[in-house]
Amino acid sequence: MQRDVMEYDVVIVGGGPAGLSAACRIKQLAEAAEQEVSVCLVEKGSEVGAHILSGAVIEDRALAELFPNWKELGAPLNVPVTGDEVYFMTSGEKAIKTPNWMIPKPMHNDGNYIVSLGNVSRWLAEQAENLGVEIYPGFTAAEYIVEDGAIKGVVTGDMGVDANGEPKDEYTPGMELRAKYTVFAEGCRGHLGKQLIAEYKLDEGKDPQHYGIGIKELWDIDPAKHQEGLVLHGTGWPLSESGSSGGFFLYHAENNQVVVGLITDLSYSNPHLSPFDEFQRMKHHPVIKKYLEGGSRVSYGARAITKGGLNCLPKMTFPGGLVIGCDAGTLNFSKIKGTHTAMKSGLIAAEQIVAALSAGRANDEIVEYSTAFEASWAHEELHRSRNFGPAMHKFGTVLGGAFNFIDQNILPMPFTLHDTTPDYATLKPASECAKINYPKPDGKISFAKLDSVFIGNVNHAENQPCHLKLKDASIPLSVNLPKWDEPAQRYCPAGVYEIVETAEGEQRFQINSQNCVHCKTCDIKDPSQNITWVTPEGAGGPNYPNM
Repeated sequence: MQRDVMEYDVVIVGGGPAGLSAACRIKQLAEAAEQEVSVCLVEKGSEVGAHILSGAVIEDRALAELFPNWKELGAPLNVPVTGDEVYFMTSGEKAIKTPNWMIPKPMHNDGNYIVSLGNVSRWLAEQAENLGVEIYPGFTAAEYIVEDGAIKGVVTGDMGVDANGEPKDEYTPGMELRAKYTVFAEGCRGHLGKQLIAEYKLDEGKDPQHYGIGIKELWDIDPAKHQEGLVLHGTGWPLSESGSSGGFFLYHAENNQVVVGLITDLSYSNPHLSPFDEFQRMKHHPVIKKYLEGGSRVSYGARAITKGGLNCLPKMTFPGGLVIGCDAGTLNFSKIKGTHTAMKSGLIAAEQIVAALSAGRANDEIVEYSTAFEASWAHEELHRSRNFGPAMHKFGTVLGGAFNFIDQNILPMPFTLHDTTPDYATLKPASECAKINYPKPDGKISFAKLDSVFIGNVNHAENQPCHLKLKDASIPLSVNLPKWDEPAQRYCPAGVYEIVETAEGEQRFQINSQNCVHCKTCDIKDPSQNITWVTPEGAGGPNYPNM
């Protein structure tokens, strides 16, 4: 069956803040220049926002550039930050509250807003459609089109294919969406962004990218305990017990809700560690538990975070397109924020694309983007924080924190630290590491993994090809199990990977792809680099309400 072909000036892959900002700005600039520019945006979630998960506390700097009247337009930034608290957890019972003057400047949240990034993305999509952008939710960009070395659009995924790759009765082939320029804004560890970075060697001469996994829950809590606008961050226990790093967040949002989560750096070395279980026991710390007790969970989700910063930021242009936002890695981890920098990368992309189209160009490399990005406040911010992550990895939480306090608050260092070990290469053999005995969930504060996946509204169409591809199906049992006790059983926050015993008493590596929340952790952390995450059938995955 022949594919339909649709042609646009610009195709954007991904309905997050970066992609939507680029789409809106392109239409704004085209309208101001009385120029017709057609823009199509594809989003793999069932709707824009369905797959968006973030803390989130955001700065409005880029939003104000895009829509100076965002308040009048009803942008859902309803909760300004009213208080900042930072804790160092010394044990499961005790914590030290950090004095305000000791907190690195980037972590201060004066003037910022607590938001649901999913709802911010939904609002941005409304603005984009009002400006004339065509948005297609529920469509995956399964592959990109390459002709004469240039990207010329994407092919959307086929619908109605069974687990063996055969067409079902409802089979519909994907479409070719062809464009003069294609923008990839898929978020952290984008399926196509990863391929483009490798194919065009965009990360040549850069440090390997680094990641964390963020696991988050949305709670309704007792109104008497709710303090709208209060922001809590912290580090230390429980991750410190296994020599790992990361930190928690708890934000008091609107409507007597809080969001609580834990970011675990994927550079951890103990293969017995389970980020999900670390998060569940973290919630029992008195600093957190006092807010959650008596409340009820509303939703659960997880997503990898690109946190390498400037040292790992690839070249963002190639013939025919750009990779922007968290797909490239523009997050400023010293602030634990990436929305404003992702949006700024999208705004710059839009300006350079419209200039190229105005000059009659198509499918060439917009090299001007690199110069414009390097001259922006987003690049300046990333340069200022370039040592933050490497210092934490090299020196640990305490000494790394002291280094960053000096670097960020007192005397900016004239040198650059590097972290050249990829996250997948940091695991030690299981035999060299202490096993971790996690407490059973109590069903009130802590919960089981599959119960959590259920409230993430995760669904994939039955009988479709598995979207978690093994390069070598023998490796989980022949290599990963004896050496690392197959860590996929634990680093996955959704119970996708299991070692099960057959009726004949043999072991089998089982992939429960139906559970997948699209966090991409397996693609990043598998020590054999044997798992590749590809896009499932469109609209599959989580359906987050307002995460």
